[in-house]
Amino acid sequence: MSIPADLMELPEQEIRAHYPAALAMLEGFDHTPRLARADEEPRPAERSPGVVRSRRFRSTTPGLAARSARRPEGVRLIERIEAADGGDELLSVLQAGVLQGLRRALAIALAVGEAYAGQTGLAALKRENLEGRLPKERAAEFSELLAGEALAVLYTFANATAFLLAPSAGGAEVEIGGLDEILIDNAPLALHGALWELDRKLARHGDGEARMVATVLAFAEQLMEKVALRARTAPRLGAFTGVRYRVEADDLTIDGFTPARRTRGPALTMSFKKPQEVIGNHIAKYQAMKLARMLMAYDFERKLNPFAELGGFIFTFMGDGLPGTGKTLLIRMMAGLIHDYCQVAGYPFRYQNFSIDQIDSYQGKSGQNARAFIDNVMDPGVIGFGTIDDIDQIAGKRGDRQSSAGQQEVTAVLMEAFSGAGTVVRGNCTFGMFSNYPENVDDALRQRAGARFEVNGPQTREDYTDILYLLLGDNHEILLGDHVPFASQEITRAVARSFEAHDRPQEEALVRVWERVEQEHGRPDTIAGLGAYLKAIQQVDPRFTGRAIKNITDAVKVRAMDFELPDEWMERPDLFLFRSYDEKLAMIRELMRPITLEMVIQEINRYADSEFRYAGQADEAAIEAAVREMERMEEARRRHAARKAGG
Repeated sequence: MSIPADLMELPEQEIRAHYPAALAMLEGFDHTPRLARADEEPRPAERSPGVVRSRRFRSTTPGLAARSARRPEGVRLIERIEAADGGDELLSVLQAGVLQGLRRALAIALAVGEAYAGQTGLAALKRENLEGRLPKERAAEFSELLAGEALAVLYTFANATAFLLAPSAGGAEVEIGGLDEILIDNAPLALHGALWELDRKLARHGDGEARMVATVLAFAEQLMEKVALRARTAPRLGAFTGVRYRVEADDLTIDGFTPARRTRGPALTMSFKKPQEVIGNHIAKYQAMKLARMLMAYDFERKLNPFAELGGFIFTFMGDGLPGTGKTLLIRMMAGLIHDYCQVAGYPFRYQNFSIDQIDSYQGKSGQNARAFIDNVMDPGVIGFGTIDDIDQIAGKRGDRQSSAGQQEVTAVLMEAFSGAGTVVRGNCTFGMFSNYPENVDDALRQRAGARFEVNGPQTREDYTDILYLLLGDNHEILLGDHVPFASQEITRAVARSFEAHDRPQEEALVRVWERVEQEHGRPDTIAGLGAYLKAIQQVDPRFTGRAIKNITDAVKVRAMDFELPDEWMERPDLFLFRSYDEKLAMIRELMRPITLEMVIQEINRYADSEFRYAGQADEAAIEAAVREMERMEEARRRHAARKAGG
């Protein structure tokens, strides 16, 4: 693959030439801390006499098989990382991956330092200094260049570590505290100080493989911040900041003191759909388009989204509709929009679907699969979109004897994750639950969906004409007739019509509640009147609890965000996406709309309509099942009587 003109290739052979030095640092060195306090930290547990100290199997990881003589004191990162799994004799894939990533990051950093030294003349000054020929008048320049190389090497090491180990990140988070041993006298000392800090952080926080990876990533991110802050006032860094290096084998671009980002997860192979390819479903489509743009406001530094702070963010939603109404199209459209926006901004994007094949017969395994799914999507280092299609088949109703133990495990995990005591909504991800039969979903889990997307497919004559016109394609000569293609799909007008349809309820049972409240209290036009309407709904449907009110108010707040983030904000990231958190927050506040009575009534009716629809469908399904059973029994009695009479 050709390297773009504005990038300088960092040759692979130059990187690999530094592998021995990188491996030596990981195997062990002595370091006396200069800026940090040398607390006593427990070394990996000593084995009893007579127990083999090496692993039973020779590691097949290149470069990790050899062991050098160890001193009783010092930094031994390979040993530290090997101990993270509790003493298992066999090196795990994750441990090997972390060690490979650290060795690779160190080698890349040393190669960048070598390039810096060559471009600035530092390499020549080093030779003169070794030979005792360095002029006194160049001593200050020499010190400044050594510090510049140290900053470049340190930042590149942290940057490459975070980039290379990103795919191994899970949901674990650790608070590692500050970093003190930031030394910039020269590059080797700088790396020794950083690795000494990493060793101490792993000793305190790296118990277990997941926390070990999280500790390394947290260390790398904090080291980047510290070094970048030091670099603001440091001289002679132009040779580093003025060049963009490309490491082709890792798809890594080193751009000064700017962190590299990558998608942590497998590449998407989904067939994306454009909004104009989704016919009908106006409110669902509109909310999905808005949510895709809301996600892009997430601030990776603050790890928070302004929309989440303002209260207009959809963390979970339920999409329901008959088979063939467009739920899969909606998923593909939303995933495609987020993917395209992330491509423009250079943000990491992760899409994951939890499907029925992840329900396992082994006890506890289904819950583990669900927890891993949640953790992967909620990873604060990515923009995440998680879907659970056919959730009625995946998550079981509590108390339902037909639900398997695995389905019950999944229900428990999803309920805790979506609205549990430890749930933190950062605004970097959203979860969509989709079903043809939402009445079969556990009531408490369904109510954890903060928004309802009714996916009812094409509704009008224009909708059906548009979908036929779209699917036929161009290979025909059939006259179009009196119709303007997709004119009725104009999103703003279509959504306005859809919302206005909820000025009054639509489900028959809810209409009766509305009419009774109107007769007793008049049309709800005050907060007290709305409260009376809500209480009347609860008297008919006891499941209409405080959680339902919260979901309604969250939906109203989303309506207050009923504005389009301008297209140019998505096309030119510097206008919005790359602004600071406070700037993005202020820009969003300026676009917010005031909450109106109509918004509140419409959202109450939308939510209550959906609950009454689910209850009606559940009752109808139960009645139909009972009728079929009674008909079977009646037929059985008739046949039994006929046989008895014939015999």
